[in-house]
Amino acid sequence: MRPELSSYNHLSAGKVREIYEIDDETLLMVVSDRISAFDHILETEIPDKGRVLTAMSMFFFDTIDFPNHLAGPIDDPRIPEEVLGRAMVCKKLDMVPFECVARGYLTGSGLAEYKETGAVCGVELPAGLREASKLAQPIFTPATKAELGDHDENVSFDAVVEKLGEARAEELRKATLDIYSQAAEIALEHGLILADTKFEFGLDSNGTLVLADEVLTPDSSRYWPADGYAEGRVQPSFDKQYVRNWLLSSKSGWDKNGATPPPPLPGAVVEATRERYLEAYERISGRKFSEWIGCCV
Repeated sequence: MRPELSSYNHLSAGKVREIYEIDDETLLMVVSDRISAFDHILETEIPDKGRVLTAMSMFFFDTIDFPNHLAGPIDDPRIPEEVLGRAMVCKKLDMVPFECVARGYLTGSGLAEYKETGAVCGVELPAGLREASKLAQPIFTPATKAELGDHDENVSFDAVVEKLGEARAEELRKATLDIYSQAAEIALEHGLILADTKFEFGLDSNGTLVLADEVLTPDSSRYWPADGYAEGRVQPSFDKQYVRNWLLSSKSGWDKNGATPPPPLPGAVVEATRERYLEAYERISGRKFSEWIGCCV
């Protein structure tokens, strides 16, 4: 008989994930359907989002050549029935206190920083780059891991060296760029560009660097359709940018810089966002989401 979720000690809650302790060596990571934007957790959830993120993470953990935090299969008997398909049994790790970001294209906060300084996280870039410009080679642009409700802050590689030492910082940079390159190749084979992504790493009991948390999902990555890609304009994307765009539009009536939280999402925005998440998973994995659901019930 499977345990109830309440059987486990609840350790923490993030914007999307809930972490429970199974025993001295393992955790249960449960992925909710919550969605966040502009450092707010929105009132409206996206149906099936937690299962999509879990399915996509499991696909890449199985595909990417790098040690990861999984400590059991998706149907592990330690996973309660109520969260099957949206939960992973994971090893306990000593987490690295940085978001490890890889960028192959210039957009988002990276583009904003480049326009101000000509660099991103201290990495000097050529003049004349524009929205969605492809970089000559991917760059490592770390960020601090903010508390819930705060902004992550981009930092230089030197800041990582100062905190963790040169050897560990170099290991993180190499791992981040190697994993990004593997994933970008997989995405391109399926007609998608992986513009950028962020990883989290931890250290196991032997001091080995381990890939953790979610990986290469639409929540942590920007995926663009390869057909129709054009430098100099904002690309359509398979992530929560659709939600951000609606919140910033006049239709939402929300002031991003005001004191009020974001309004509920309309049904059409919810459904369109859900479809984008599903399409990203199905295109990259080559699997139907219904098959994932079928294996977890």
